[in-house]
Amino acid sequence: MTPIGTPLSPHASKVMLLGSGELGKEVLIALQRLGVETIAVDRYDNAPGQQVAHHARTLTMSDPAQLKALIEQDQPHLVVPEIEAIATPMLEELEAAGVVRVVPTARAARLTMDREGIRRLAAETLGQPTSPYQFCDSLVELQAAIDQGIGYPCVVKPVMSSSGKGQSKIDGPADVQKAWDYAMAGGRVNRGRVIVEGFIDFDYEITLLTVRARGAEGQIETHFCEPIGHIQVNGDYVESWQPHPMPAAALELSRHIAKTVTDDLGMGLDGQPSGLGLYGVELFVKGDQVWFSEVSPRPHDTGLVTLTTQHQSEFELHARAILGLPVNTALRSPGASAVIYGGVDAQGVVFDGVAEALRVPNTDLRLFGKPESFVKRRMGVALAFDADVEVARVNAKLAASKVKPRVV
Repeated sequence: MTPIGTPLSPHASKVMLLGSGELGKEVLIALQRLGVETIAVDRYDNAPGQQVAHHARTLTMSDPAQLKALIEQDQPHLVVPEIEAIATPMLEELEAAGVVRVVPTARAARLTMDREGIRRLAAETLGQPTSPYQFCDSLVELQAAIDQGIGYPCVVKPVMSSSGKGQSKIDGPADVQKAWDYAMAGGRVNRGRVIVEGFIDFDYEITLLTVRARGAEGQIETHFCEPIGHIQVNGDYVESWQPHPMPAAALELSRHIAKTVTDDLGMGLDGQPSGLGLYGVELFVKGDQVWFSEVSPRPHDTGLVTLTTQHQSEFELHARAILGLPVNTALRSPGASAVIYGGVDAQGVVFDGVAEALRVPNTDLRLFGKPESFVKRRMGVALAFDADVEVARVNAKLAASKVKPRVV
């Protein structure tokens, strides 16, 4: 997309983000630093990204007519999906007509918008190792899938959800109804369908940030960040750190799986490699064994740690890659992140303890600016760096614990 024009001029390079939460906000900031005119779209007003973009738009992104009208009105050069609940068939239609380029591709956005598309691609088309799984459209089908092969324990997730919403572990028959009801409440758009996965006895789970970017001769090259370890509670990330130590064989296999999946997702309509950008590939690891879990064709929440660990954060890497610019995935320092939850259900909360949090050595904060707080809504993140990643983890959690959202 180079050269880059001047924002708010007839020669502006315009990028539209579909979804403007805390991850989108950081991408928008990275794009603006490179002179890009930005358009932040979300389903509610004053989303974090809308607070920093050149233009803010509010609409239902899963409505194809609304989405098409907006893209035709604003005429962005690139459309960057940042959430799952988007009318991806319309994006495919507009991309095929040459109206806009979708990051990484419209096909990738469609396949990764729900767990069924990407799981079938990885396991059935590409032959990558995954946990055993079945898709179910009813409580009866879920029970049958468990009884006929998946077994206990197992994990149930809506086919479309974000940040672990609707995800739960089933340890026995008494948990099945509750897990189904929780999945139905937590799913986005395509409610009524779940994936049930056999439980893998893994040692740990990592996010392997994988970047497809242009090389000096115009060729697409794959770059990897150092693996990110993380802890999830009910499928929702609460803590991450980088680097996570791994055996060399497991790291090599992880990179192979990540490249295999992202190479396929990066194929354009003409069958040629074209899909640039950063992908968050989630993998289970036990010893030297690795299983593919999920992939997001965009920055990953566990990758917030890269704001303090890498020379170029995952957001800067994504911005540079989609613009066709060089990238650098080098680690600057080991570090960690810890989530700051809302703790209360309220509009316009205030945050106490910010100064105390920042007095913890080598720490920083990101308060996202979400207009409404919920008890378990992610409202910010504490970051810490240290030569010893375990010290960074302790400091990040300590800093996060000192920030207290409250109702005025």
